Amino acid sequence: MWSRAAELLLQLAWTACCVTAIQRKDLFPYGPLNGDLTLPEGDDETSKVMTLTKPMYFYETAFSNLYVATNGIISTQDLPMEKQYVDDGFPTEFPVIAPFLADIDTSNGKGAIYYRQTEAPGVLNRVAAEVQRGFPGSQFTPTHAVIATWENVAAYEEVSRSSELRVNTFQAVVAYDEVNTYALFLYPEDGLQFYGTRPKETFNVEIELTARVGFTRGEVSYFFFSRTEGPYYSITTNEQSVKNLYQLSNVNVPGIWLFHIGNSYAFENVIPAAVSGQLPTTLPRKQVIEFPTTSEYPETDDSFDDEQEYTEDPDFQNPSVPDFTEPGRDRSHLQPYGGDVTLTSNPQTHDAAPAITGPGEYPPSETIPEVVQQQRPLPERTFLEMNPHATDGHVVSVEEDLDFDSGVIHYSTENKETCERFQQHCSQNAFCTDYPSGYCCHCHSGFYGNGRHCLPNGAPQRVNGKVRGTVNVGLSAVRLDNIDLHAYIVVGDGRAYTAISEVPEPLGWALMPVAPIGGLFGWLFALKLPNSHNGFNITGAEFTRHADVTFYPGNQRLSIVQTGRGLDDQNYLNVDTHLEGSVPFIPPGATVQMEPFKETYQYYPSLITSSSVREYTVVSAESGAETFNYQLRQNMTYRDCRHGHRSGAETLQLNVERIFVMFVKEERILRYAITNKIGHVGAGEVDPEQVNPCYSGNHDCDTTAQCLPGEGNTFTCQCATGYTGDGRSCYDVDECVEGLSSCGSHSECVNLAGSHTCRCQSGYEFGYDGRSCLDVDECRTQPCHPHASCSNTPGSFHCRCQHGFHGDGFQCHPQTVHPERPETQCERHRDSLQSGSGGVPLVGAFIPQCDDYGQYRPLQCHGSTGYCWCVDSRGQERAGTRTPPGSSPTNCDAPVHPERAKTQCEHHRDGLQSGQAGVPLDGAFIPQCDEEGRYRPQQCHGSTGHCWCVDSRGQERAGTRTPPGSPRTDCDAPVHPERPKTQCEQHRDSLQSGSGGVPLVGAFVPQCDEQGRYRPQQCHGSTGHCWCVDSRGQERAGTRTPPGSPPTNCDAPVHPERPKTQCEQHRDSLQSGSGGVPLVGAFVPQCDEEGRYRPQQCHDSTGHCWCVDSRGQERAGTRTPPGSPPTNCDAPVHPERPKTQCEQHRDSLQSGSGGVPLVGAFVPQCDEQGRYRPQQCHDSTGHCWCVDSRGQERAGTRTSPGSPPTNCDAPVHPERPKTQCEHHRDGLQSGSGGVPLVGAFIPQCDEEGRYRPQQCHDSTGHCWCVDSRGQERAGTRTPPGSPPTNCDAPVHPERPKTQCEQHRDSLQSGSGGVPLVGAFVPQCDEQGRYRPQQCHDSTGHCWCVDSRGQERAGTRTSPGSPPTNCDAPVHPERPKTQCEHHRDGLQSGQAGVPLVGAFIPQCDEEGRYRPLQCHGSTGHCWCVDSRGQERAGTRTPPGSPPTDCNAPVHPERPKTQCEQHRDSLKSGSGRTPLAGAFIPECDEEGQYRPLQCHGSTGHCWCVDSRGQERAGTRTPPGSPPTDCDAPVESLPLPRPETVCERWRASLMEHYGAQRSPQQYLPQCDSAGEFNPVQCYGDSSYCWCVDKDGREVPGTRSNDAIKPACIQTVTPPTRHPLPRPDVTPPPSGTSLLYAQGQKIGALPLNGTRMDKERSSVLLALHGSIVVGIDYDCRERKVYWTDLAGRTISRAALEPGAEPEILINTGLMSPEGLAVDAARRRLFWVDSTLDKIETANLDGSDRQILFDTDLVNPRAIIVDSPSGALYWSDWNREAPKIESSTVDGHNRRVLVRDGIGLPNALTFDSAARRVCWADAGTKRLECITPDGTGRRIIHSNLNYPFSMVFYANHFYYTDWRRDGVIAVSRDSSQFTDEYLPDQRSHLYSITVASTSCL
Repeated sequence: MWSRAAELLLQLAWTACCVTAIQRKDLFPYGPLNGDLTLPEGDDETSKVMTLTKPMYFYETAFSNLYVATNGIISTQDLPMEKQYVDDGFPTEFPVIAPFLADIDTSNGKGAIYYRQTEAPGVLNRVAAEVQRGFPGSQFTPTHAVIATWENVAAYEEVSRSSELRVNTFQAVVAYDEVNTYALFLYPEDGLQFYGTRPKETFNVEIELTARVGFTRGEVSYFFFSRTEGPYYSITTNEQSVKNLYQLSNVNVPGIWLFHIGNSYAFENVIPAAVSGQLPTTLPRKQVIEFPTTSEYPETDDSFDDEQEYTEDPDFQNPSVPDFTEPGRDRSHLQPYGGDVTLTSNPQTHDAAPAITGPGEYPPSETIPEVVQQQRPLPERTFLEMNPHATDGHVVSVEEDLDFDSGVIHYSTENKETCERFQQHCSQNAFCTDYPSGYCCHCHSGFYGNGRHCLPNGAPQRVNGKVRGTVNVGLSAVRLDNIDLHAYIVVGDGRAYTAISEVPEPLGWALMPVAPIGGLFGWLFALKLPNSHNGFNITGAEFTRHADVTFYPGNQRLSIVQTGRGLDDQNYLNVDTHLEGSVPFIPPGATVQMEPFKETYQYYPSLITSSSVREYTVVSAESGAETFNYQLRQNMTYRDCRHGHRSGAETLQLNVERIFVMFVKEERILRYAITNKIGHVGAGEVDPEQVNPCYSGNHDCDTTAQCLPGEGNTFTCQCATGYTGDGRSCYDVDECVEGLSSCGSHSECVNLAGSHTCRCQSGYEFGYDGRSCLDVDECRTQPCHPHASCSNTPGSFHCRCQHGFHGDGFQCHPQTVHPERPETQCERHRDSLQSGSGGVPLVGAFIPQCDDYGQYRPLQCHGSTGYCWCVDSRGQERAGTRTPPGSSPTNCDAPVHPERAKTQCEHHRDGLQSGQAGVPLDGAFIPQCDEEGRYRPQQCHGSTGHCWCVDSRGQERAGTRTPPGSPRTDCDAPVHPERPKTQCEQHRDSLQSGSGGVPLVGAFVPQCDEQGRYRPQQCHGSTGHCWCVDSRGQERAGTRTPPGSPPTNCDAPVHPERPKTQCEQHRDSLQSGSGGVPLVGAFVPQCDEEGRYRPQQCHDSTGHCWCVDSRGQERAGTRTPPGSPPTNCDAPVHPERPKTQCEQHRDSLQSGSGGVPLVGAFVPQCDEQGRYRPQQCHDSTGHCWCVDSRGQERAGTRTSPGSPPTNCDAPVHPERPKTQCEHHRDGLQSGSGGVPLVGAFIPQCDEEGRYRPQQCHDSTGHCWCVDSRGQERAGTRTPPGSPPTNCDAPVHPERPKTQCEQHRDSLQSGSGGVPLVGAFVPQCDEQGRYRPQQCHDSTGHCWCVDSRGQERAGTRTSPGSPPTNCDAPVHPERPKTQCEHHRDGLQSGQAGVPLVGAFIPQCDEEGRYRPLQCHGSTGHCWCVDSRGQERAGTRTPPGSPPTDCNAPVHPERPKTQCEQHRDSLKSGSGRTPLAGAFIPECDEEGQYRPLQCHGSTGHCWCVDSRGQERAGTRTPPGSPPTDCDAPVESLPLPRPETVCERWRASLMEHYGAQRSPQQYLPQCDSAGEFNPVQCYGDSSYCWCVDKDGREVPGTRSNDAIKPACIQTVTPPTRHPLPRPDVTPPPSGTSLLYAQGQKIGALPLNGTRMDKERSSVLLALHGSIVVGIDYDCRERKVYWTDLAGRTISRAALEPGAEPEILINTGLMSPEGLAVDAARRRLFWVDSTLDKIETANLDGSDRQILFDTDLVNPRAIIVDSPSGALYWSDWNREAPKIESSTVDGHNRRVLVRDGIGLPNALTFDSAARRVCWADAGTKRLECITPDGTGRRIIHSNLNYPFSMVFYANHFYYTDWRRDGVIAVSRDSSQFTDEYLPDQRSHLYSITVASTSCL
């Protein structure tokens, strides 16, 4: 009652006519008096870990730790540095609860941050009331809460910025129970005074980032190597939405916001409260709002005392009661479960158990099977449960002494089965034996199984199948609809891996304990101990397994039925699984652990039984570790051969040594991994050290090998049957290629892994013996029409219509004489394909079937392919109705369901199957689609036999293609990162796929090896030639052999090649043709052994032969036609007559292009004297005509094909000359080389040779009228199908457009009718001619043109100057000068459009550059030399008088730094200034002007001589600038910069001129010396330093009181800098690391870091050492200096001094690598984006790469292989690349699954490239060819650099500021070194005593 009254009062209080925003006093109590901890002052502080009393769910994941951070957030993990998130948008990469995420600063007393976790009833009551109001009916009772309060905190501001201090106050409360979590955000009325903060990295740009408020889950794992963005919920988007935080609410109280943020079962995203009703207006601020409490807790004051322990909930008092209930279930019925009960052989025991009334109850103690707390050995005699006859899938109880001979299969001697009759039932790897009562099959030696199914010994085995059924999880029924099951078993050591995909999430977690699903495969293929056999030995591949699983304490029961369906054509076992029943609920995210166990199996004829009890432990966040068990009863029935020798019943023991189960939520995959051995009871219980490795499974034999035990612990490895090798590396034997198959005639051999199978050819089937292929008599099935006869032929049949009928034999129609109806579309379609081309049917074409009425039959079948499908009335295929050959066709008369649209795969398939005119493309690859229309994962090419895997788009997955006869790739196996295709593979695949997937017929296809390299010997399958090639696939001269001769030994030493002769080059170019495809029909010359032309040449295609000279030129008069004896080319050569015109004409057409005759071209005929024959005929068209002596056609003599030719010997009447129309017509008809242009318009001429008035285009159907010149008359064109214009109507005169008018109109209409902006448009006069003078409206230039519109050189004038007189006499043109080319190229730009804003040079009348040049867009002017190059010091800004360029030229001084800086920004990209960029001003001497101003922003400031801004001089726009000439007070006298100042300035430049507390800056006094006290940013983390800035040991302090340090420098005395020299490390191997101003040495003791002997190798004041490497030959260390922009080295000798090697052309040198073998140095520059190399002394400097680099960082070199590797952490596309050390073969090695690959090293032992990633937090390795990727460690902090030594990785960590060691073998952290001086460590390397 009181609770209800309180709720009513609360609602009244909050829904009055007016409600005020909450006040500060309305926040939850906070501060030290309430038990809060206080976060240290600073700009980026994070609290110590807050370990929660009980885990809290955030989204769907339980977390036990929380952290509170300065920047307005709470996180479940330790936070990175603020620069990684505070200026970025939402979401963050890590979990965040953000009441106000912004760059907040509490330094120097600017506010405070408090936090605590509490169980105070007052707090929990108030949260419960808020949740009840925001989520009515939620029944949330919080048990714990976390309160974080930000009080009067300020935004981060630069020191130089002075503004009014604005502060914010807000609070976050997170409350939770075992299942749910809620968050309250509270913003008091005056709590928000700023709404965002300025990013630190924006320098002078005035922008502000709005605060981010909301929640983010952070990145989550995605597949194997990737992470993806998790869910998030954002509340604010702009400044107004931030203001709404205290003005509005989602619970009707301004300033209070409530959210549901986590749940233990399923949680997709944050749910905000949603209280209906309008938000009330604000009341006066003094209104008081009371917060009532609920009855769950006592009413108390919320003080610090409330934090003490209070009465515990009775539900949590007894920890022995498992807290394992479903949400919302009553737990009051749970009782403690204990006691052991012995199994009984009485089957009635379970029947007598009382009924269980609820799913959560326990059975009475006397019925509970054995063991809960510990596992006991099973008794030797337990009850047996078998199912010899039952078919309903249930396990029934029987007694042990039953007569098992009444089992599954019955035999009769009266109907005896013998091997002669039934041998085909045995495996092809088995033999058959007759016994008195029948026959039995036995596997051959080297195989195992039951004789009906045999597998090779030792070979791994695969299982495929489907899972179906309905399983109840709690109250939810989950249906499984034929989901996939795959298993892989390593038979050599008994490991069985099972994966079930697409398992719904509730069931996936609940099925984890049900390992017996995958345990079947472990038993079938278990590792056999001596004198034992596994399941497959007994059952083979056909069996039924029934298993009943009963779970305790809930008595849930699950039935498992698994049926073996035999082996498929790949020898994979097919097993179907059916699940029915109930399983206990397991919380999402829980893990299940199962200990090793033993299980006994009783073997009987046709039956195997087993019963056991198994324990499993569920570990979940809400309940911890709980142990449960279940009872498993199972039997297996199978077909037993009872005729042979059989042993009696026996008992074997299965030892399961390792078992691992997991459910992958993201992929919905349930996995079981089990290691199994089988033997006699007690066989495995010996001393492990005495067990032979073959039986323990720890041998090193190949997975496709058999381990053969020897004496003691010795063993040998023998490749499995069907494999070859040494046992440790085995390879499949291709029986088909090796000729080892048993396949007979009319059959094909198909290679399998370890075996092969035989397949009958089309039209044949296996005979009675199961091995011989016999012809199929198709006529028995009456495939022909009833009115047709069928004739069987070997492998096929033929149908022919009977007399009086017509048709194709499949459809026959009476021959009637009724009046014919017009042909239907179907009949026309059918007849056109039957007649084909020239009356010949198209081979293999689909012929549609029509009914008696000429309509398409609903079912259509393709006679050649066997496919059938349904069609509509138009003959179009109905989607989804196509069936493959051999399967029953679709019922086309069934009602038509709405069709789904064809998928991409179906479109692809159908397009290739239909081909052109319904004819499939011969040899084309046809993709295979599944029932849903998706690409099947594995695709095979029926013509070539190649198979490969594809992705969902049908694209081939690289590396999966297998040649015909080899085992196919498993496309369902996990996808490893692909290596890119090599040149050979790309070459091969492009030719194999050809055009549209059709291989190019006769093309040479290169052969590649396993690594993708060209095989040394290549052969052409079509021609039979063979030759040797080099690594690039280029033919090695002199190695080509003709077909039939032995090929060259390509492995023999290569002798120096002689260059190819002219003949060989001629021959090879024609043989290779285009893309390796010989030109069909081309003449290929024959060369002798010396490469000379053979004297006699013959054309294989035409049969002509002729003699040639030494240059290959035909000797006139030696050509003989095909069939006549060739000329004797060795006879003395008579003087040749020159070729006549006819012969030259003929030969040019016959040889065509490259010796290939032009197909269809007219070739003239010449007589013996070389004259044109009087009559000429065109073979392709059939036209004939007469010619004169010049070969010109005589008008009027042409005759069409089929008509008698003109008598060309008749007297010739005087010819009239050809008219224009006839010339036009004949020119188009003869085309190019006598070949008519396909589709070209051919004009029609009348008898007089005039154009016919009406012309029509045969191809398009358009018609129009023409005038006497053949020009189209405007407005007379008509489209096809419409009546043509009357061309005899009166003609209105119209002239055609001129060239000028066409040019003008095309530019004015542009593309799609849109004129090109800024393009020059020519001007035409009234006659359509180009006007002599042309001007460009956009640029103002004018020039003269000739009659063709071409510019006359020297006539162009600039805008504003008088134009040239274009009517003056034209002088001969001179060629354009460099200036004119430069000018015209920029003016025309692209498509005649000038480049906007580009500088256009000005040229004088002679085309020379004018001495003074000005930029029209910027107004700058300057002088140039004769080459157009700017003369330094002559540039003037806009508005100032230009330089006198005609004054005497003084010797040019080099450009200063200011001038280079200015000019680089002005020219920008493409000589266009960078918009908005700051351009420095330089004086006449090229020095920086003291006052600089930014033209875009208006800011001004003073600079020093280096152009560096002087602090405190910047003024905003509109205010008077600083007087830069006034004396500088802080520096009364100029003095050189000190070490402290140089170091500080260098670090400031490195940090981007922004001071950050995360980045140490040295503090200097007024004299530039080091302050004696140095501190880390604005913190109290301080220490003392000496005069050189070196830390004084033992002075470091983190207290509020800074250490007392002694002044070490007496001003103003100045001392020289200490000379840097080397202090070598102790003898032995050491790690060298870079740490800012020093290089440290860390000796190694084995693999442990000797921290006590660590030392400073070299102190380098004012440097920032980043990259470092070591030369093991000369014992020198090399490093890059980011501050000094140098590369240096020093010897590891006492007192050795640094030597600068390179000090020019560097900006940000980072990674560095030494190639000790080649004596070369490599480095990257992350600003210039370059990779360079030089000798170790700095000479011979070269750029290797300067493209496709964004943020290069690490670089390493593998000296033995000469390979270079580098990383690029480009955030958009990070990658790791490689090349040779000379810059060849650049390729991307890794691009997927990486984020910030900072660190690189090379594992020389394993020959792997390894990297550490600060984004993914992983350490990974990969082989140099891109395969074998492996994760070493997946939880690093922030790695920067790494080195490999002695099987360990040592990396520098920016989170720990130290060196961390990771073992490669154990993947564990093994050691850590944290230097006393805590600052970032950069690169690390190893200095060994000798070269490794």
